[in-house]
Parts: sequence; C-alpha cells; structure tokens
Amino acid sequence: MIQGYQKGSRMSQAVCYGGFVYIVDAEDRKAGIEDLTSDVLGKIDALLKEAGIDHSRLIAVNRLPAGDRRFRRNEQRHDGWIDVENPPARACLEARLADRDLRVEMTAVAAL
Repeated sequence: MIQGYQKGSRMSQAVCYGGFVYIVDAEDRKAGIEDLTSDVLGKIDALLKEAGIDHSRLIAVNRLPAGDRRFRRNEQRHDGWIDVENPPARACLEARLADRDLRVEMTAVAAL
C-alpha cells in the first residue's frame, strides 16, 4: 500500500512504499543557508516521525542548495544532525531549482 504524508494537490511531502519512506522538502525564506538547512532537516525529522521512525533509519540524503557556496558551514549543520552510528549515503549538489525563490531542497530515503 502506498501511504502519502502532508499531501497537496501536486505532491506529498513524504511517501511510504515497499518498506521505505521517500521525503522531499524545500525552503524559500531569505535566511542564511545554515538556518535554512536546519529548518529543512527539522522538517525531515517531523516527516520521519509521522511515518513512525527517526533519522537513524536514513539510507540516503541529497542536499540541493541553490547556488550557495558556503559548503563547510552547510556541512556543519548536516554533520550535527545525522546519527553518527548510522550515517546515510549522501550527496550535495549545487542546483538551479525550479522556483528561483527556493534556496535549498533536500530529498531523503529511509527504511521503515
């Protein structure tokens, strides 16, 4: 069974299927990239909680900052958030996001 969370007319913020939860979230406020990263990570935590798990179950995280080159400071937020006993695979790519007001988008996959 496919289960969606925080469903909208265009997409769900998270979808569970086949023993996995797939998550996407983005932030468009005019805050610094570090604060935006923390906000999105917090939203991912909330979506994982809705699915009945926490970020120790993450398999992969992809971060897509829109043109921000403060990589190390962004990394610090991510490194402080992950479960060091169960770190996920990850990628960080600079991206031209679909909406120019978006500053950072992330995807995550976790095992249920």
